[in-house]
Amino acid sequence: MNLHHAMKHRALTLGLVCLTAVAPLVPVSAHAQGLRPSASGQPRLPSAATLLPPAGATASNAPRQADYIVAVVNSEPITNNEVRQRTERVVQQIASQGGKVPPQELLAKEVLERLILEKIQVQQAKETGIKVDDYAVSQAEQSVARQNSISVDEMHRRLAADGISKERFREELRNQLLALRLRERDVESRVRVSDLEVDQYLREQRQAAGPGKLELNLGHILVKVPENAGPDEVAQRSARAQEALAKVQAGGDFGAVAREYSDAPEGANGGLLGLRPADRYPELFVNATQQASVGSVVGPVRSPAGFHILKVVDKTQSGVPTTAVQSHARHILLRTNANLSERQAAERLEDLRDRVARGGADFAALAREYSQDGSAKDGGDLGWASPGRYVPEFEEALNALRPGEISRPVVSRFGVHLIQLLERREAKLTQREQRDMVRDTVREKKLDEAFATWIQEARGRAYVEYRDAPQ
Repeated sequence: MNLHHAMKHRALTLGLVCLTAVAPLVPVSAHAQGLRPSASGQPRLPSAATLLPPAGATASNAPRQADYIVAVVNSEPITNNEVRQRTERVVQQIASQGGKVPPQELLAKEVLERLILEKIQVQQAKETGIKVDDYAVSQAEQSVARQNSISVDEMHRRLAADGISKERFREELRNQLLALRLRERDVESRVRVSDLEVDQYLREQRQAAGPGKLELNLGHILVKVPENAGPDEVAQRSARAQEALAKVQAGGDFGAVAREYSDAPEGANGGLLGLRPADRYPELFVNATQQASVGSVVGPVRSPAGFHILKVVDKTQSGVPTTAVQSHARHILLRTNANLSERQAAERLEDLRDRVARGGADFAALAREYSQDGSAKDGGDLGWASPGRYVPEFEEALNALRPGEISRPVVSRFGVHLIQLLERREAKLTQREQRDMVRDTVREKKLDEAFATWIQEARGRAYVEYRDAPQ
């Protein structure tokens, strides 16, 4: 569950609601099936960026002309007033950000095309049985209000001033969530990122960064060879190095072996040389470990000083984060179905939350009893996770918590969650965690491409009839 995340935003709509998606949030815990995206990436809840008129903005006072149909999408009309109102909000948003507003005719055409694509997605979602519960709409509504740092009531007041009723606003939210769930099912479930693609991205980053950007932390065991040693002594020292290597390869602790065998000064401290730029290591060490993964042991490598055994403790590359603030959380998941709506699941979880708050129940025990996630057997424990490893709805709620706090029920694509934050820490990322973040970045790019193809195909299958041009 965020790359992270340098997260890029993928706008799905233009105007009232802007939906974005980010690279997949896969929980660190391999058994946490209920938080793992059904395939890969994960879209965000509606964002506030273009949803509300900017503070201080007022609805247009221009006279409203008689409405008329500008396009028909599979028998459903889009009216001129729909295009006009959406266009006005886009203009307000662009102006508030200091951008240059495109010509009105061009912008109206673009807004119309976006509305057509939205309608196609919503129609397809409904036809295939995708539904959005009122509770999910309310959660999205609250999320947008939080992003604007205002109450839900104040948000409705501002929307009303811009000519958008509460009912229409909620319906727009529902439609956007329908499109979002359709996308999750039909697009993101098909996107995969291979290890080869991750390796290719890392190679491109290394080439872009240039030399000297690689950082290494090596464990080092040196078996010295005297300068004037004869063949027999060299053979003896080589055998000692091979003996040390064999112990490490048999599962022995590298630090303990270093303390026993190494003639280097750092041997007394377990042989660690510390994280430093690669150009501050001997070229021999860099060349020997260049292709080795973190945790690998190479050697013995011969130098004039003797025989070296090297362990790659850490390896970082420019362009990939090396540290992150991680969260340790646990959760209870209830999956929704025909017999359990999102609201009903939320009510059950509220009851569990109250039981914990009153001190009469243990969160982990309740997770073992009620959670429908793979983490239930561990009391709902998800382990430590870096930003971006959970689906956005889950992560937004998690980020708002302080250690020990329990969230209100949270709706995600997997069901409804109750989340407890146990602790946070700033941690150095392992190579695996760094690769996960790179994988998310690569997936983001592939999702962009996959969605562009998918929406083109959906547009091609739809019946769209243009009527009078929007004004």
